[in-house]
Amino acid sequence: MASAIVDLVANHDESAPTRPGKNLAGPAPGQGLRLARIGPVLTLVLTGTVLLSAGLFISALWLLGFPVLAPVGPQGISLSRLLDVLKLSFAIVAGVGGVIALVVAYRKQKVTEAAEHRMQAAEKRADEAHQREATKLFNDRFSTASDKLGHDSPAVRLAGVHALAGLADDAPTRELRQTVIDVLCAYLRMPYKPAPGDDGDADERLLFAGLREVRHTIIRIITAHLRAGAATPWQGHNFDFTAVVFDGGDFRDAEFSGGRVTFDDAEFSGGTVSFDRAVFSGGVVTFFYAVFSGGVVTFNDAEFSGGRVIFDRTVFYGSDVTFDNTMFTGGTVTFDFAAFSGGTVTFHSAEFPAGKITFDNTMFTGGTVTFDFAAFSGGTVTFHSAEFPAGKITFDDTEFSAGKVSFDKAKFSGGMVAFHGAEFPGGAVTFRSARFSDGTVIFHGTVFSGGAVTFRSARFSDGAVDFREAADWSYPPTLPDPLPAGVLVPDQVKDAVPEAGSASEDDAEGTGVR
Repeated sequence: MASAIVDLVANHDESAPTRPGKNLAGPAPGQGLRLARIGPVLTLVLTGTVLLSAGLFISALWLLGFPVLAPVGPQGISLSRLLDVLKLSFAIVAGVGGVIALVVAYRKQKVTEAAEHRMQAAEKRADEAHQREATKLFNDRFSTASDKLGHDSPAVRLAGVHALAGLADDAPTRELRQTVIDVLCAYLRMPYKPAPGDDGDADERLLFAGLREVRHTIIRIITAHLRAGAATPWQGHNFDFTAVVFDGGDFRDAEFSGGRVTFDDAEFSGGTVSFDRAVFSGGVVTFFYAVFSGGVVTFNDAEFSGGRVIFDRTVFYGSDVTFDNTMFTGGTVTFDFAAFSGGTVTFHSAEFPAGKITFDNTMFTGGTVTFDFAAFSGGTVTFHSAEFPAGKITFDDTEFSAGKVSFDKAKFSGGMVAFHGAEFPGGAVTFRSARFSDGTVIFHGTVFSGGAVTFRSARFSDGAVDFREAADWSYPPTLPDPLPAGVLVPDQVKDAVPEAGSASEDDAEGTGVR
């Protein structure tokens, strides 16, 4: 009975208008629930309870055939019957009270829900209004700052750059921040005239210096937002430097933890572009078809723990790219299908506990790649199917305690690969199926105290692989048998060269030739 009455009250509360003339169809969207006044509701509940009780009583009499009650005796009602009547009365009163309590509790709950509903609707309307206002303000500021960026004066352009940077920080959404970043990068992609030179007009030199400062300021601002502790970090966004001409730039201490940074078709023609102490823990940085014709690009003291840096199909003929003292604990750096006709790529004192560097299918017609004083305790460096008509690769004083360096299927028609003073307590260097028609591979002062160096299935038509000045021959490399004329071993071990295939595949992979 109580539940039926509560349902009745609920239907009444949700549908009944509070005042004449109001919409009987219910509350308007966003206006919350309308509740009836408590007085009429209680009157309705009490009346319903009395009518329901009377109906139940009459129904019971009808079921009993309306029995004739015995008249009360002259002594009146007995005490036991009086107590029964009182109990029944109290039960009815308690039932009515319980129903009233249910109505009051239900109404309280509905009032609370209505208040919360109204609050949520108000907050939503406020958020939407704030978003609209913020977007409108963003568009106004964006238009003003963009106009400054297109001004003839470098000073006004600088003001526009800083205005856009502040706008990106205040952007109400990630998408709008990316829009500002795209505009800043697009400015760098615009055609850039080379320096007029010392014999150029003074006004031209002054204008060039001003415009160059605008470009370098954009790079500095981007870097500042990629560093740890930036008030508004831009990590994870995309940066498109496609076909940008770099004559300098500072990306030091930047953190690349996501997103994509593109230097495809960029030209590094002078100055220094520095990624020193940068952290690559995710995302992708690409240099597809970039041209390094001058200047320096440095990744010194950087850390590669994830992500990818890609120099595939890049051309090096005048620049220096350095990875000195860099730590490779993960991630990948690739120079696949690149062309080295000049310049240098150095990994001096780099550490390779993990990660991978590939020079697969790369052409070395000049230039130098060095891993001097590096430490390989894991990780992999591959030169699969690379060609060496010229150029030089050195692993001088490098330690191979684990990991692998592979020249499998490489073609040596010139140039030199040197392992001066390298130590092999572990790890592996493999020249499987490599072809030697010219050039030199030198192991002077090398210590073969463990690990493996293998030339399994290599073919020699000319050139030289020189072990004559090896410092330690305790764990000799795996060499072809009979020994080709171009393979030069120490005089004292000529008659004890191990036969090709005398070591297992596991030995050749880095466990050492036993």
